[in-house]
Amino acid sequence: MDKDVHISPQQTEYDAIVVGSGVTGGWAAKEFTEKGLNTLVLERGRNVTHGEDYITEHKPSWEMDYHGRGDKQEMQEHYPRQSMAGPVNAYNKHFFVKDSEHPYAFDDDEPFLWVRGYHLGGRSITWGRQSYRWSEMDFRANDRDGVTEGWPIGYQDVAPWYSKVEKYIGLSGMEEGLPQLPDSEFLPPMELNAVEQHVEEGLEGAFPNRDLTIGRAAILTQNHKGRQACHYCGPCSRGCTVGAYFSSLSSTLPAARQTGNLTIECDSIVHSVIHDPDTGKATGVRVIDRETNKTREVKGRVVFLCASAMGSTKILLNSTSSRYPNGLANSSGTLGHYIMDHHFKIGASGTFPGFEDTYYHGHRPNGVYIPRFRNLPGQESEVDFLRGYGYQGSAYREGWSRAINEEGIGADLKSKIRDPGQWRMALTAFCETLPYEDNYVELDDEKTDQWDIPQLRFHVSLGENEAKMREDAKTQAAEMLKAAGGKDVETYESRYWPGEGIHEMGGARMGRDPETSVLNEWNQTHDVDNLFVTDGACMTSSACQNPSLTYMALTTRAVDYAVSEMKKGNL
Repeated sequence: MDKDVHISPQQTEYDAIVVGSGVTGGWAAKEFTEKGLNTLVLERGRNVTHGEDYITEHKPSWEMDYHGRGDKQEMQEHYPRQSMAGPVNAYNKHFFVKDSEHPYAFDDDEPFLWVRGYHLGGRSITWGRQSYRWSEMDFRANDRDGVTEGWPIGYQDVAPWYSKVEKYIGLSGMEEGLPQLPDSEFLPPMELNAVEQHVEEGLEGAFPNRDLTIGRAAILTQNHKGRQACHYCGPCSRGCTVGAYFSSLSSTLPAARQTGNLTIECDSIVHSVIHDPDTGKATGVRVIDRETNKTREVKGRVVFLCASAMGSTKILLNSTSSRYPNGLANSSGTLGHYIMDHHFKIGASGTFPGFEDTYYHGHRPNGVYIPRFRNLPGQESEVDFLRGYGYQGSAYREGWSRAINEEGIGADLKSKIRDPGQWRMALTAFCETLPYEDNYVELDDEKTDQWDIPQLRFHVSLGENEAKMREDAKTQAAEMLKAAGGKDVETYESRYWPGEGIHEMGGARMGRDPETSVLNEWNQTHDVDNLFVTDGACMTSSACQNPSLTYMALTTRAVDYAVSEMKKGNL
């Protein structure tokens, strides 16, 4: 995206206002502008130019300070929570916020890791790109289990929008015909390596309902819509100049810009949504200039919040009035509640001898996936918890770094590490979190940020159901690796804090009943009919699949509905 996309504010009224420029904001912008609407995208962070600003994409370690290992003092001082969540490092820290500049609060005994990227493109530059459809089982889970509010939509409502998104972003994967994991519109799949193929065959023989497939990833395996196929270079989290992986910077925002209907304003922090008590509608948003602290108002016929689950929830909580003293569109009192994440950092690994004459090519930006096999419809439950989990992982040959633990010196040591090491395979479970009312966020009564906006305070923890699930996921990972021929199999469980999965969901959930939910079946707030929320805040349950593909599908569906209603004069 060219630098001139950052347009100085001249206009004060638009057909559509989109808050946020990540995966959902980019899709909202594309859909609105291609339907002819004059659209404003507000991004609270700095401008980023696709390609040009990926300054460390292929930078070798010897050109980096501290040989690419990072300044530990800097990370502890400015990125203590971002870096604890895993993806932040010396090469990509400029795509993550400094905790020192963007504080938030949580209870001392319940930490929460809130990972954020405040810049044009948001976390679409650094996301993991794993993309899986939900099934009817997932959309009906709350109803089936009697767990809080059910979804007002089902798989058939979203399926055509999944297809629309998949065909555009380019999604590589393999058809498996599994009811719990519907197939997508696929580009050719990436290949399993030798050990992964061996494990796939082993699972097929040992377990009747456990399948291993290549990950379904928004990464191109062939040239697609002006973007180049992946060349397996490896450093994906630093940006992708060729656009091999989907991001709003490489795909949806340029498409929106080509229509001539797009305005993007960076450094524009949305303080709140403006509500007209006479009409009951949102008239626009209040915006604070990030650098000057000056406040202004922008008007729009329709407002889409796509600022991330917690970002959009925070904006609504901060949009108070005599009609909505506890946050806009919060007549139900559920705004900020039912926060979820995917808990993980648990699984097993083992060695696989007998493949010493095989290797693999390049840095495949993908792994394997084992879909959920617990508590499937029609299956008698073998466990004492609800819902389930899926596994992500890969097989690999240990490399030169194993020399750190090898005995020897000089020529003997060099001889030992001349060839690749042994094959290992690791599986990590990504587990569903149930929606609990007492997992919630609120505005802090005392603490504000540098723009005088109240900080978010988190109250989120795992429950007994999640604890039981973790034990089973760890045990089953080991059993599967052993059944497939793994040796020296060991389970592991690392410390997990909510938010660390970077799949935060909930806060403004969808539902059938306006008294128990914030949004209806079209991602439209029950209370304010021209205000929509289409990012992770809308989620009513979490399933165990990576959620971004569902966010994108729901966004395109919501825009289509909103434009239709605008044409009818209803919005």
